Amino acid sequence: MEIFERMGWYGFYAVSTLYLTNSVADGGLGFSSADRGVIQGLATFFLYLFPAVFGALADRYGYKRLFLASAVVMAPAYILLAAPRTFWGFLSVYFLVAVGHGMFKPVVISTVAKTTTEETSSLGFGIFYMMVNIGGFVGPIVAGAVRGWDWKYVFWASSGWIVIMGLACLLLYREPPRDEASESRRSLGDVFSGMIAVVGNLRFFILVSGLLTMLVMGSKWWSFPRVALVSGVWLGGNLLYDLLLRVAHKDGSASWLFQPMRVGEGRYLIFLLLMAGFWTSFNQIFMTLPEYIRDYVDTSDLISALSAVAGTVGADLENWSRALLENGQIKPEYIINLNAFGIICFQVLISYLVRKRSPLTSIILGVAVTVASFLIYLAGATGWVVVTAVLVFSVGEMLASPRSKEYAGRIAPPEKVGMYMGYFYWCVALGNLFGGLLSGITYQYFGPQGIDRPGGMWVFFAVLAMTTSIGLIVYNGFVATATRESS
Repeated sequence: MEIFERMGWYGFYAVSTLYLTNSVADGGLGFSSADRGVIQGLATFFLYLFPAVFGALADRYGYKRLFLASAVVMAPAYILLAAPRTFWGFLSVYFLVAVGHGMFKPVVISTVAKTTTEETSSLGFGIFYMMVNIGGFVGPIVAGAVRGWDWKYVFWASSGWIVIMGLACLLLYREPPRDEASESRRSLGDVFSGMIAVVGNLRFFILVSGLLTMLVMGSKWWSFPRVALVSGVWLGGNLLYDLLLRVAHKDGSASWLFQPMRVGEGRYLIFLLLMAGFWTSFNQIFMTLPEYIRDYVDTSDLISALSAVAGTVGADLENWSRALLENGQIKPEYIINLNAFGIICFQVLISYLVRKRSPLTSIILGVAVTVASFLIYLAGATGWVVVTAVLVFSVGEMLASPRSKEYAGRIAPPEKVGMYMGYFYWCVALGNLFGGLLSGITYQYFGPQGIDRPGGMWVFFAVLAMTTSIGLIVYNGFVATATRESS
């Protein structure tokens, strides 16, 4: 089921940048890079926020029911995704796709957790991670091939994979053993209360939510001076009101509107923000790189190599040109797909080599490798340069991503491990939001519609990744140490 769900998601997501920004004459929607970034950032941001809510529904109504409900939402949503031609129309339907995947994600993770023991959980989640990347590898290959005929086949393919996933659930899935009496008591109100408690209280939650909303507005509808002005007024007004409440000696017993702001799990929020920096950089391989390859990269060197390999087995590359090539160049999704291929081949080896290193050391090393991968693009806009950069990036991902959850569990106070792990995906959500917005803005500025210097864009993301790495070192030295001493 995980393979087919990922085939559905990555089948379109890997080519979404091209579909959104290609000209209408080429079958795309003709959106700007900035609009593309807003759509990708917002949809995936909410996708990673939904699991907390739908996880509670799964506990209450059953895993199999929510699996089937997710298929009922996703399958028609992918078909509908081919219809909208406007920004708001496409964003609305894409949001529906995100809802369906947000329903699926917590249930599949919980199923793995509940069907493995302490002795088998490592193997179980290892198999699960492998399935994720198999789906993420196969889906874009099919999508890249069928879009050579017509873009509508991409949406049909994604919908078809979801239908197969739903049939597998209907015929093969068995509800895992659960403590239904206790799990069903976790209401949606409890979920939202827990979300607010992680941040602090409701007033601080609203402050943060307002700032995020203004950031989104600045990516498309407002100028940066206006964003700065409105954000300053919003922040200053809240701080002034907070000061007045404290002078009046208001406390947590008052109504939420009259409570001073309170920060919840501050140390954990800092960690999530730092990891959001990593995920912001990570998402550029799907959000920015397709446009860069389409607009700047000459893949003739790769075509020559593939032709030579095909010739050794008596094959003619011309017979595959519709599926493999676009405008005489290799389709970007095939090059990007080497990321998943590298993980499938080398994740076990990488994990074995760094097994004795601390989780933080592995994360920092992975982020540093990511920095190097962005700088490789400066060597030239050729096929082999991009292939090298993607594979080096994959090494960084294999070092950092799997161990970030482990580190989150280690820094958590013993009584809060469950809560820390439950809200870990917040950093992924923020990374998708920031990644989408920054991707659109930077490509709009550095790309062919701007100053036409894409190297500056890769330097920008390299600096962002390096800042994340340095921030994690500082965090571990000061904040995490204080956490361990207090516990």
